[in-house]
Amino acid sequence: MALLALAAAAQASAGGVGDLPPETQARAETPHGNGTAGAPSRPDATAAPGPRFEIDLKAPEAIRPFLLRHMNLQRFRLLEDLDSAELDRLLARAPDDLGGLLGTLGYFSPRIEVARMDSAPPDLGVVRIDVEPGPPTRVVTARVFFRGEIVDSPAAAGQREAIEQDVSRPVGEVFTQADWEQVKTQVLRRLTVERYPNGRLLNSLADIDAQAREAHLYIELDSGPARRLGRIEVLGAQRYDAERARRLARLAGIEPGIDYSLEVLQAAQSRLAGSDLYETALVTVEPTGEETDLPVLIQLRERRHQRLQLGLGASTDNGPRLSVEHLHRDVPGIGWRVDNRLQVERQDRLAQTAWTSPVDDKAWRWVTSARWSEQIDGFNTTTSQRLLWGRSREETTRDQSQFVQFERARTVNSALRMAVSEKSRSSLSLNQAWTWRRFDDLVFPERGQGLAVELGLGATLETPAQPFARLNARWLTYWPVGGAVPAPPQRPGQAREPERSQPRGSLGRLALRLEGGAVLARRETVLPDTLLFLTGGDATVRGYGLREIGIPSTTGTLEPGRYLAVASLEWQRPIRRNGEPGPWEHVLFVDGGAVADRPEDLRVRWGVGSGIRYNSPVGPLQVDLAYGLEPREWRLHLRVGFAF
Repeated sequence: MALLALAAAAQASAGGVGDLPPETQARAETPHGNGTAGAPSRPDATAAPGPRFEIDLKAPEAIRPFLLRHMNLQRFRLLEDLDSAELDRLLARAPDDLGGLLGTLGYFSPRIEVARMDSAPPDLGVVRIDVEPGPPTRVVTARVFFRGEIVDSPAAAGQREAIEQDVSRPVGEVFTQADWEQVKTQVLRRLTVERYPNGRLLNSLADIDAQAREAHLYIELDSGPARRLGRIEVLGAQRYDAERARRLARLAGIEPGIDYSLEVLQAAQSRLAGSDLYETALVTVEPTGEETDLPVLIQLRERRHQRLQLGLGASTDNGPRLSVEHLHRDVPGIGWRVDNRLQVERQDRLAQTAWTSPVDDKAWRWVTSARWSEQIDGFNTTTSQRLLWGRSREETTRDQSQFVQFERARTVNSALRMAVSEKSRSSLSLNQAWTWRRFDDLVFPERGQGLAVELGLGATLETPAQPFARLNARWLTYWPVGGAVPAPPQRPGQAREPERSQPRGSLGRLALRLEGGAVLARRETVLPDTLLFLTGGDATVRGYGLREIGIPSTTGTLEPGRYLAVASLEWQRPIRRNGEPGPWEHVLFVDGGAVADRPEDLRVRWGVGSGIRYNSPVGPLQVDLAYGLEPREWRLHLRVGFAF
């Protein structure tokens, strides 16, 4: 049995010229250009000299490019003063060189024949190499041994089990150097990301039995002492109070005395970066020295207090869009965030100010806002005002908010020269909203689901006051279509691609969106129109115009209703290039929506069509061509927006 450590195999593949004269080795390290093995050279007075000899390699196609790329002979082909004696010495070492390369791929019993076919001077002829790699060596056993505190720690039982699973993963597979390196890297990372930042790889051995074609792997890990997180130190806090950064870090899970965890440090870093107070945030510890409790260092680069942003956009629903937004991240005296926004579109106009307090120790923040809007639907123009006061909490997978809302709206019909609402209709309500998210990727999801629910209880402010309840719910889910996208083929010398825990679908994904709403009140209750429902347009039911699905009135206009139902099914297919998805997608969709004052009167209007998406660096582009089954006409839906 031959015992081959990984370092020996690597040395065999990289060396092989030790017995050549030093001047020959030095010349081999000097680049002269690139040559293709086996390509004939043509004399050219202006071109660089061709190769001194050619290589004719016969080997299985799966490994031939790897051998041609890494064999030592390639380094000497372009040496102008290489003579016949030096080439003979190189050829004598070629079998060992190729054998070392094949060993990194799991072939330890190859048959290698090297022959030289002379030609007329000054060329040195053709080197013919015949390689039969033989059967590959497979990993039979893989064991890991622990040293340090991890051996007897009950808290580290799950960590030990995960490391043992990582070590045993290559059992049954062909042994390769790249996979072996990957296993060692993975187990060391598994050791050091939790409790043991000083952990190290003490020993490793690949025991190769070339005759039996078996590989036995051994790894020895030293965990060192367990470490805990200590006090939080902040550097770079100049514009914003350092306590804000400490509070955000604590909300992410950093508490003095907890076990060291790289995941917690990364969560704190993400939370700081997502606060919009800092351009960059780096959360680290220095696991040197003998301290059990490691100080947590937060290094910050802050954003400016204020930002002015102009936005341009367009949609077929609402025409061109212009927006102006002013943001102050830290109002002097109170430390609140203020976001003021003006937006003008063809049918909608909006002015809004929103004030938000810093987050407290339980992740809640106070919010208050005032909003004025004007909405044009056919001949009806609805002007509304909204005041809101409450609190909200935002987390990675769920959000929650509680607020009091005052709503007032007035609708005027320009065709009849009369107010549809003889006076402004007002209401006051208590509201609770929840949002849950479970997506594999929050930016470009392939699978998962999200649910948003809002419940409000209130009363109208007219005499006599009438109670009402309002419920609105939205659900979105993605799931892959087709079999899993195959992993790219493993190239010789490269580590095996890790399997995805949730592979992507080869035919894209389906996106299902459902929305429902209801306002429960007595029939005679008069509510602000902005609490009722209309639908249709680019983001709801394609094939229809903006808010074109409602209740027809006797005046020929559309009125909002108390009940809403919307459904959309979309088949999203990324346009792939070289097997990888690009920024373009093709979609097929079916949309449906209905609005009524009674549930039994809901009648769905359908739209079908196709479109494309483009996720550009400066903003998304959406183009859909939809056919509305009710109006029996085609409608182009275009949405694009940029912020600068």
